[in-house]
Amino acid sequence: MRTPAGKDCQHYHEDFHRGKNVQECRLVKDNPASLRWKPSDCKNCPIPEILNANASQYLELELTIKPKLLGLGRQNEVKASCLKHRISISDPYVGCPKCNEERPGLKLFWAALEDDEQS
Repeated sequence: MRTPAGKDCQHYHEDFHRGKNVQECRLVKDNPASLRWKPSDCKNCPIPEILNANASQYLELELTIKPKLLGLGRQNEVKASCLKHRISISDPYVGCPKCNEERPGLKLFWAALEDDEQS
């Protein structure tokens, strides 16, 4: 669904049908450690870009909205993990290193990129 910031995100939900006025981010809704979600939080949210870069079915994302220094502004903090290997992922754009090793086509792609950069 298209967010208020104009990005497509599968975790954003809105319903204005028959007088309803519902807008929510389902990642933040399930996270009690996060501040309450506002539509303006979608502007700086990295989740849509992460989902475009990494379409792994085992990717689990956790979004926490925290106040910035002195409470001026808000920041989005993303934690990623792999459900298959049960490990934390340092770069959610790339994904799980163990899942990537299991995909032989990906190794050929990275090797071709390295050869292209060297020449």
